[in-house]
Amino acid sequence: MRFKILPDSFQEGFRTFIKPLVDFMIRFKISPNFYTTVSLLLCAISGYQFGKGSLRLAAFLLLLGGLFDVFDGAVARATNRVTKFGALYDSTLDRYAEFMVFFGICFYFLKRYLGGYELGLLISMFVVIGIFGSLMVSYVRARAEGLGFECKVGLMQRPERIVLIGVCALISEFALILAIFVIAVFANLTAIQRLHYIWQIENSAKWESSHSKVEQEDLFQQV
Repeated sequence: MRFKILPDSFQEGFRTFIKPLVDFMIRFKISPNFYTTVSLLLCAISGYQFGKGSLRLAAFLLLLGGLFDVFDGAVARATNRVTKFGALYDSTLDRYAEFMVFFGICFYFLKRYLGGYELGLLISMFVVIGIFGSLMVSYVRARAEGLGFECKVGLMQRPERIVLIGVCALISEFALILAIFVIAVFANLTAIQRLHYIWQIENSAKWESSHSKVEQEDLFQQV
C-alpha cells in the first residue's frame, strides 16, 4: 500500500511554492549542509521550548526547522551538489532533531504529571513509543536501501510527523496530545508497512522469476 497522508502531489506543490525562496538562497552559494545544521539548531531550541511549556513558540520553531530541512535538499539538487556525505549528514541530523523535539515534549508532560496531571505519565509513555516508531521507520528504510530496495512508502513519515506535531501544538495542548497518540500508533504501523512492502516486492520478483522459468520449460517441451 503506497498511500501517504501527505501525497507526493502535495509535496511537489510545496516545493514549487518555495522555489523562489530556494532560488534566492542559491545566490549566496552556501553549502546545503549549512541548512541541515540550521534545521537541527531550530529543532533543538524547539525541544527546549516544548520542555518549558511554550508550545506555540516550540511549534513555530519546529515547522521552521522542517522548512530548512527542505531547503538543504532543494539547494543541493538545484546546484548539483548532491553528495553521499550530504545525504548521510542530513539523515543523521534528522534523527537527532526529531529526538530533541520528542524529548522536550516528554519532559513537559512528565513535569505536568509531577504537578498533579495524572495523564502526564501515560502521555510521556506514548511519546517514547512515538520516538521508537519514528526511529524504526527510518531504520527499516535505511536497511532496505542497503539491501538494494527503494523504500519510501508509509503513512507516517518524517514530514507527516513534523507537520502533525507543529500544527497541533499551535492549536492547543489537547491537539498535541492527540498528535502524540496518532504518531505513536501510526509511526510503528509505518515501520510494519515498510516491512510488508519489501516482503511483497521480493516475493513478487521470486514469483515472476519462477513463472517465467515454467513458461520457458513449457515452450521447450512444445518445441
